[in-house]
Amino acid sequence: MSTKKAIHYLILIAIIASTYIIPTPEGLSVVGWHLFGVYVATIVAIILKPFALPVILLAAVAISSIIIGITPGEQWFDAKNNKMLEITLEEEDVLGGYKSGTTWLVFAAFAMSTAFVATGLGKRIAYLLIGKFGSTTLRLGYVNACLDLLISPAMPSVTARAGGIIFPIMNSVAVSLGSDPATSPRKAGRYLLLNTYMVVKGTGYLFLTAMAPNAFALQLMEPILHVKFDWGQWFFAASIPGLLCLLLTPLVVYLICPPELKQLDNKAIAKKGLEELGPMTIREKTLLGLFVLAVLSWALGKPILGLQEASTTAISIMALLVIFTVVSWDDLLKNKGAWNTLIWYGGILGLSSVLKKAHFFDWLSQFLGEKLAFLGTDHGTLAAVVILFMSVAIRYLFAAGGAYIAAMVPVFSAVGLAAGADPTLLALGLLFSNCYGGALTHYGSGPAPVIYGAGYNDIKSWWIVGAVFAFGSLLIHVTIGFAWWKALVGMGVL
Repeated sequence: MSTKKAIHYLILIAIIASTYIIPTPEGLSVVGWHLFGVYVATIVAIILKPFALPVILLAAVAISSIIIGITPGEQWFDAKNNKMLEITLEEEDVLGGYKSGTTWLVFAAFAMSTAFVATGLGKRIAYLLIGKFGSTTLRLGYVNACLDLLISPAMPSVTARAGGIIFPIMNSVAVSLGSDPATSPRKAGRYLLLNTYMVVKGTGYLFLTAMAPNAFALQLMEPILHVKFDWGQWFFAASIPGLLCLLLTPLVVYLICPPELKQLDNKAIAKKGLEELGPMTIREKTLLGLFVLAVLSWALGKPILGLQEASTTAISIMALLVIFTVVSWDDLLKNKGAWNTLIWYGGILGLSSVLKKAHFFDWLSQFLGEKLAFLGTDHGTLAAVVILFMSVAIRYLFAAGGAYIAAMVPVFSAVGLAAGADPTLLALGLLFSNCYGGALTHYGSGPAPVIYGAGYNDIKSWWIVGAVFAFGSLLIHVTIGFAWWKALVGMGVL
């Protein structure tokens, strides 16, 4: 074992051991404190990379199960409701992430990606895009943004949108340009796929229907801040800061992670590629039909068909791909990225879920509320800015937007109102930051592990671009956004 790896092991062990040495913070459950140590150690391990991601998460799941098993049952005082609650955690609870619809939606998205590559349909679409618009890789980045903007109002699942639709196309574009994840990720793939994720985190808050948690967050804050926005009001509020952020995104990602391939002879590339592919095959046509069916089902499944989960459509399409021999089961088995993602993403969702059951996020909410009390009630704008900054920064701890919304949105709303923040500015700021705040990490929302799993991006470049995108979006929203929202209030639109 190398000295470097031994130091990494000691750091991770020390993080977990510290929760047994340092007394449990007041108001936090003992099991929540110990599980938090495992969660922090997991995030540090993801950064240090002593093992592959699936191994890290399997180890974290195993340690968490042991901690839950050996920690005696306890009661936790719910200060908000002034009552004692029984903490009931079972060892198998940490496996809950593997039965999550989001986990399986992510996994099923890889099946469609595999089909796009195996049949050649992805390449065909890629060559058509390249021939029409792709004279430079930067222009391809803007093609991505336009595509996502067009379909986002009708698709409330960012995972389905980015992971199931845009990702296969951009991945095929990267392959057709000769960018390989192992040997030449910087040629084009790293930029195109990282841009895909940042774009979807920019379109997710432009429309009330562009991301499922939008309506959930609005519903949680309504009784606290007494605000309500319809579809049109939401879009008007998001339009100026949101479209500005979306316009800048492909360029900012391009400047931070510049592709080696910049100028393209797009007409020649497209012509040669399409000639090599020849006419569309039956498999391609079948895939195209299933692709359209998936889009329509994701867009209309809940209101028309009554399908509540996007994962239902994803798994159904995955099964149909095999049944209609678009791809074989062996093709899916060979997709290591899909299986790796299933293991590590389900694991981190499981860790997040047991922390919630141990009331860690309830304690964190109360703790942050006390720390923000210094703002008083005379500095409303400052209070709103500080709270919005916290709402973005804290997303490093959350593997899913839903968990963040349930735990933190009500608290940030209440603390901001008590500190004198304008309810409309605070509400819109929190609603929008929920989406772009998820750009910080490669586990921040559903499409992240799909795109990261393709192998083009390393953690360092992802976190750097994610931080610039998230905090840059925050800066735009608390300046231009605040001014725009005040103008809309003055005009009676809000």
